[in-house]
Amino acid sequence: MSNGTSDAALALIDVGRRYREGERTLEILSGANLRLRAGETVALVAPSGAGKSTLLHIAGLLDRPDEGEVYVGGRACSKLSEDARTRIRRLDIGFVYQFHHLLPEFTALENIAMPQMIRGLSKAEAASRALQLLKYMKLEARADHRPSELSGGEQQRVAIARAVANAPRVLLADEPTGNLDPETASYVFEALASLVRASGLAALFATHNMELANLMDRRITLSKGKIVEL
Repeated sequence: MSNGTSDAALALIDVGRRYREGERTLEILSGANLRLRAGETVALVAPSGAGKSTLLHIAGLLDRPDEGEVYVGGRACSKLSEDARTRIRRLDIGFVYQFHHLLPEFTALENIAMPQMIRGLSKAEAASRALQLLKYMKLEARADHRPSELSGGEQQRVAIARAVANAPRVLLADEPTGNLDPETASYVFEALASLVRASGLAALFATHNMELANLMDRRITLSKGKIVEL
């Protein structure tokens, strides 16, 4: 592709997004451009209200841009049907949020196995891969524990394992360590970054934590609706 998206796991090209607020039009993104390569970690650092959530929602195909295009694995996604976009989200994009959103009635292993079973794996196959991911996150001893029996850091590591269970191309994380103390946040980030590099997916982290941001491959921010390298 002439626009350089073919070798990017995720690419935003000239993306614009605006909202109406009463009589005013708020321009959140304007000509925003971003390319993420496989195995790359990128920190999105910007103040509240700058448009981080809008950018993540558009990158994750949860929202459509008013202009421009979003490419996942080289495929243009903005004008696809909702069914097609949902399929790409399910197969190619993983999400990690500040709050883990684990299902409380299921064990750690079951929380990780479930998206794989939805994709079509057998219960045995999904459980086997879930256990492998728990071992990678040093949580195999907690496989049969429900979220209420896990610490905050353990819950977030289970959420990360769930997000990558279907081997997505792209991982989008919105303040994934925001609810954790500094030591636990550092441990969770190290586990997440290691998993990103080992699996070859591309990861975009929205964070206020500059110490963690400085450990990533690149840092970007939002300025007047555009994505700027730091």
